[in-house]
Amino acid sequence: MPALLDRFPAARHTWPALALAALSLAAALAVRAADDKAAPAAARPALTVSTVRPQPSTLPLGIGANGSIAAWQEAIIGTEANGLRLAEVRVNVGDPVKRGQVLATFKPDMVQADAAQIRATVAEAEAALAEASANAARARTLQDSGAISDLQINQYLTAERTAQARLDAHRAQARVQQLRVAQTQVLAPDDGVISARSATVGAVLPAGTELFRMIRQGRLEWRAEVAASDLKSIRPGMAVRVTPSGGSPVAGKVRMVAPTVDPQTRNGIVYVDLAPSAEARAGMFARGEFEIGTSRGLTLPQSAVLLRDGFSTVLQLGADDRVRSVKVTTGRRAGERIEITGGLPADARVVASGGGFLSDGDLVRVVDAAAGASAQARAAAPAASAVRR
Repeated sequence: MPALLDRFPAARHTWPALALAALSLAAALAVRAADDKAAPAAARPALTVSTVRPQPSTLPLGIGANGSIAAWQEAIIGTEANGLRLAEVRVNVGDPVKRGQVLATFKPDMVQADAAQIRATVAEAEAALAEASANAARARTLQDSGAISDLQINQYLTAERTAQARLDAHRAQARVQQLRVAQTQVLAPDDGVISARSATVGAVLPAGTELFRMIRQGRLEWRAEVAASDLKSIRPGMAVRVTPSGGSPVAGKVRMVAPTVDPQTRNGIVYVDLAPSAEARAGMFARGEFEIGTSRGLTLPQSAVLLRDGFSTVLQLGADDRVRSVKVTTGRRAGERIEITGGLPADARVVASGGGFLSDGDLVRVVDAAAGASAQARAAAPAASAVRR
């Protein structure tokens, strides 16, 4: 190189400029190549989505309350017979029963013996009455003849009345014994479900001892504690949705509003008849909502509302097709839609579903709702398989 510079002296002054120009050109080409590689990666959408806007919907107005589920009426079934031994128990807790069904029986031997003795006494009284009636009849026929004295006639008539009264008394005793025989069988007073049992085979029980408890007709009610200020809005026949702890909602209807309010809590009791349900149990805690009317509100599909860090959020789409996480305030729910009460403009575009796969600032491709649903399903499938792996 020095030899060449010696042969061409003019080149000694232009060589540094040429070298600098070559380096600048190489650097520019390298930067352009890097930009060409980075640009497609930065502009690639993270997901294909469809968007929705908040829509006005008719939503139910409700009054929330807490309370307990209880039996509509609980019948106490006890023994009427006194001093008898319990021989058999035919039902247990949870068994459905019908009116007149035999629930338990007592040993009937002693009662049946007493009944037989009374029947014999009744037969004897009937014979005595027949004899007294015959004597009285003869006395009446001889009354005008003077064959017997008035005193004797009165004695015969009195004996007839006495025999009749004695027979009536024995017949009454016989009916009592028949009732005692019937009381050796404990019968269900109504249709219902056995809720408690204290009967034990072999026990000798006095009259009035409790044997069973029964939920009449299997009906349950919800006893809601409602603030006094809300009682004026509740009327009999109003629809209610009651949700037992850990269960599904049960339909109910207001039967009665208590006429008094607790002076300590300032709450009144509202009695709600519940529809038959396998999940509701007497004694359970439940929360419910009284449907007092409807009103209009802005709603979004529940799939568009995400729960992140304990807050309800939506992914709002900007003009540059990038999403932005926005915290919103939610309200009532109606089917698959949820009310948005604050934090979101009424004309905002929101990612309809699949927001769980996006982060704040991601670029998305927007399509119509039908195409977006299929695209999101295809996008979610690889992610789900990756999680399973």
